[in-house]
Amino acid sequence: MTPLDLTAPLEARTVRGKVEIHHSACPHDCPSTCSLEVEKLNAKTIGRVRGAAGNPYTAGVVCAKVGRYAERVHHPDRLLTPLRRVGPKGSGRYGFVPMTWDDALDAVAENLIRVARRHGSEAVWPFYYAGTMGHVQRDGINRLRHVMRYSGQHSTFCITLADAGWNAGAGAKRGVDPRELAHSDLIVVWGGNPVSTQVNLMTHISRARKARGAPFVVIDPYRTPTAEQADIHLMLRPGTDGALACAVMHVLFAEGFADRDYMARYTDCPADLERHLATRTPDWASAITGLPVEEIVAFARLYGRTKKSFLRLGYGFSRSRNGATQMHAAACLPAVTGAWKYEGGGALYANAALYKIDKTLIEGLDARDPSIRVLDQSRIGAILEGSRADLGDGPGVHALFIQNTNPCVVAPDLNAVHRGFARDDLFVCVHEQFLTDTAKMADIVLPATTFLEHDDFYTGGGHTFLQATKAVIEPVGESRENHVVHCELARRLGAEHPGFRMTAWELIDRCMRDSGLPDADTMWQAHWEDRALPFEKAHFLDGFAHADKRFHFRADWAAQGPLASPDMPALPDHWESIDAADAGHPFRLVTAPARSFLNSSFGETPSSRKKEGGRPTAKIHPEDVAALGLAAEGTVRVGNARGDVLVHVEPFDGLRRGVVVVEGIWPPECFIEGKGINVLVSSDRGRPNGGGVFHDTAVWLRRE
Repeated sequence: MTPLDLTAPLEARTVRGKVEIHHSACPHDCPSTCSLEVEKLNAKTIGRVRGAAGNPYTAGVVCAKVGRYAERVHHPDRLLTPLRRVGPKGSGRYGFVPMTWDDALDAVAENLIRVARRHGSEAVWPFYYAGTMGHVQRDGINRLRHVMRYSGQHSTFCITLADAGWNAGAGAKRGVDPRELAHSDLIVVWGGNPVSTQVNLMTHISRARKARGAPFVVIDPYRTPTAEQADIHLMLRPGTDGALACAVMHVLFAEGFADRDYMARYTDCPADLERHLATRTPDWASAITGLPVEEIVAFARLYGRTKKSFLRLGYGFSRSRNGATQMHAAACLPAVTGAWKYEGGGALYANAALYKIDKTLIEGLDARDPSIRVLDQSRIGAILEGSRADLGDGPGVHALFIQNTNPCVVAPDLNAVHRGFARDDLFVCVHEQFLTDTAKMADIVLPATTFLEHDDFYTGGGHTFLQATKAVIEPVGESRENHVVHCELARRLGAEHPGFRMTAWELIDRCMRDSGLPDADTMWQAHWEDRALPFEKAHFLDGFAHADKRFHFRADWAAQGPLASPDMPALPDHWESIDAADAGHPFRLVTAPARSFLNSSFGETPSSRKKEGGRPTAKIHPEDVAALGLAAEGTVRVGNARGDVLVHVEPFDGLRRGVVVVEGIWPPECFIEGKGINVLVSSDRGRPNGGGVFHDTAVWLRRE
């Protein structure tokens, strides 16, 4: 194994004139994981970023924010050197002074050792998420965690609820290849906004609409940019998607659209489902969803008579207390009509199960001790405030080592999060590209590379391609990749594992070989490896991924997680577990992604802020604006028991009365009073396996 070498020469892919074009892949938290072509102007500078035309999914398309990635890489506020805090927690740049890397890493290691000796190893909590989706740079933190016996992390910000709902039905996290949209006669996007969050999907949808005249349906609580392009927009109330799915299936059974032969062969209890749905009529669903009966019936008939119907299920409608049951209910539709039988028919939620990557070496899974406690990341506020329900009998958290996430902006119950970070006895190290709100609360800040400055490999949930990439330019300033920091800390902490003695590229190569895949260099030379399954398997025609080979209309929630409760409906239904509107909190809040941001990424880039209007706004129905005596461009205070925020008013008729949408996530500094929208969001754990309930919030609105 070769020693780590930060000065190794970088290799170019091709040269066009004086500008070198390098292959790469987008690392950000998006199902597309776009294949990229990056202009390298010199050893330290990139130019334009484009989608790779040769990749059949990316198809030469990339979102505008990544196309402008030079603005992020070469931003004047990039962290260039390690920093030590000398001012109060939360201080800006002037509350820190530079230090050397050796001194910084020594200080971090000394504090982690001090905390572990005083309180036990579980008092240290490595904390991370999806700032990069690269498997080495994102997940290597777990190798340090397992070897050092630090507290584990249950990752619940994004997919936990959706996974549980999909797997309860299909049994495995995979579905139809999205390239089959070219053969679809009906396309339904449910709980997603791909114009803003997965632009490549829209390329394939547009092609199907043009070539086949495929109707395009969007199901979403407000008129998103995607819904604006749809032929039909079903604008239902937040948290009621399960009711809509049940009413659609009621019509499918009642009007002869159900494929009884298919269900007899491939599903578990179609007769029980039909009896159960007898009372889940369009009238019943209309009262819950707010949708007119005729809209529900018309969509059900369209879906039922179109055999080659492609259902693209997103994450949005699952980020609710009833999110798992909603995902399960929606996922039942193609099993009722038998759409899975047809090319261009069936459903896709995500394709993570395609890749079968052996990450033992990357994550140090061979060193994992199952007796070490696992803490829920969405509960970070309560955990830092000492919640015994979360900490169990173990010690409080006295040290955080944070990579790839910004919990002081993106976590729920932000007031609790900020109180926890303000503790004088809490040591925090943040490895970041910018001085984020979380980094401002740190004792030591380490400058991190972007994906164009290190090696990694990527899998895509929204497609079928595995990609290995090399650094395009040298690290900006003194920034270092996550993997190098893991290895340097391991050396100081006495952590022994083969993964700490390897370069990132050696880890990628070994992981590929251990997984029965082409070696890293072969993968890199080819740019990508298509892991698409044969038609029969992709469509579950050889059986679904349960022991009985059947799609399960009857969900075994206990098998999906330890938080399953007896009141979770086994058969598809509307589960009344949401934070429902009441007299004191008559509005339901949705905190959906903005087009020019990605979680808190890109929040620091001027062009992203400008394209979003320069400030956050509350989208409110004009009739509610009038009833509350609000004024366009004026302000409104939005609140509940957790806190309140002041935000500008945007009258918007693309949602139902009683719904308010604040797109983001904007940095707190962009709000009038410096408090981010997640102040209002609960850290309650979704059932059955945890999960952030970011779109399930009842609030009041008051004229300011």
